[in-house]
Amino acid sequence: MIFIELFFTFFKIGLFTIGGGYAMLPLIRTEVLSKGWLTAEEIVNFIAVSESTPGPFAVNIATYIGSVRGGAAGAACATLGVVLPSFLIILAISRCYKRFKSSKTVAGLMSGLKPAVIGLIAAAVLTVGKTVFLNSATPTGTGFPANPSDRFRTVSSALIFVLALFACKKKLHPILMILIAAALGIAFGLLGETLIA
Repeated sequence: MIFIELFFTFFKIGLFTIGGGYAMLPLIRTEVLSKGWLTAEEIVNFIAVSESTPGPFAVNIATYIGSVRGGAAGAACATLGVVLPSFLIILAISRCYKRFKSSKTVAGLMSGLKPAVIGLIAAAVLTVGKTVFLNSATPTGTGFPANPSDRFRTVSSALIFVLALFACKKKLHPILMILIAAALGIAFGLLGETLIA
């Protein structure tokens, strides 16, 4: 039954991911693609949507995938699955916080986990970047899209990425950066349709 599968898939993702939403991306991508729930491009598209909507990334993507696969009940099962492990773990830790706080073992564990979390986030950035900027399935074998509309989309995405890096350097407010990126994406999308038509 899809509801049980959604719950346990996202429970596993929530249980074995340390470091938040971005660290979840490799596991979410692997699980969702292996089950055929979404394509790689659909995952990337929803990452963009989930980052520009209110709420935690993991909850947004679990809710979305659940709703695609099982409607409102599927969304509820996937969302409950992804948040329940964190809730239970934090509940257990909060009951004995003082012992955990001063434990050298826990401090060592956290020290070891930090590089792993950074590695998971870096893997997510590379995976998403490859899907956005390169298409490995192109007939030319170069990785650059052969289709003119895909080429335009790749170039415009790269331009938006460069502008976002520049905006970060100038310390623009994140909300303003999201609005500018959305406006540029819409403008490039309309321009691309006009040029290619």
